[in-house]
Amino acid sequence: MPRPAVNVAARAARSAGNIILRYMNRIEGLAVVEKQRMDFASEVDRLAEAEIVKELRRAYPTHAILGEESGQIGKGPLTWVIDPLDGTHNYLRGIPHFSVSIALVEKGEPVYGVVFDPLRDELFTASKGDGAYLNDRRIRVGKREGLGGALIATGFPYRVRNHLESQLAMTAALLKEAEDVRRMGSAALDLAYVAAGRVDGYFEPGLSVWDIAAGALLVREAGGVYGDFSGRDGLPESGNIIAGNHKVAAAMTAIISANATPRLLGT
Repeated sequence: MPRPAVNVAARAARSAGNIILRYMNRIEGLAVVEKQRMDFASEVDRLAEAEIVKELRRAYPTHAILGEESGQIGKGPLTWVIDPLDGTHNYLRGIPHFSVSIALVEKGEPVYGVVFDPLRDELFTASKGDGAYLNDRRIRVGKREGLGGALIATGFPYRVRNHLESQLAMTAALLKEAEDVRRMGSAALDLAYVAAGRVDGYFEPGLSVWDIAAGALLVREAGGVYGDFSGRDGLPESGNIIAGNHKVAAAMTAIISANATPRLLGT
């Protein structure tokens, strides 16, 4: 049985998903702002986040909230971390791949997480110590023994193009060993797909905690690992993340660290 906090987060994610789907046929009329260079937010992002915040505050009025659009609300040891529409660029272009991501973080570690794909009605959930699920089915990371035949997901962050040459070198080196690389446009879904064994590994620099907190917990509860480009375990403060099963993640870390700049390695 899901924990109560997961049920609340799932309800909030579904409510946000309904808003996202409702506006899909009106994308051309949406108000869109450029928060930073090539970093866009639409009124749907804000409406979806407001709906999530409303649901969370109704159930947990004393918990802090960190939303991509609204920022920090309150303080405390328990913080809900929200990305109301992960994959905004896809959404605004009519590309059917985006998600809602919600995690409860305690002292820097995600303890509950939900990633919801409203188009496919796929709800990925995880509770610390209780495993990871897709709808009501238990999921596990893939069993691949290394990079041979592995399918790797990545993303090229819009805000951190100063690391592009290094990331391209990493990607080229990985492609010499792996089967292929996918760039799909939603970090939360990439991590959920690692947890479900759909892809074998994932890496990306320059992410924010709301991009990865829920997905990272899914990976760990599905039997995988995540860490930074140096192989340090846990949610990376740098936002530079590697995830996969133990063997794939170790192989990826060796290649990525060999091609990363000292700044990407946090040294």
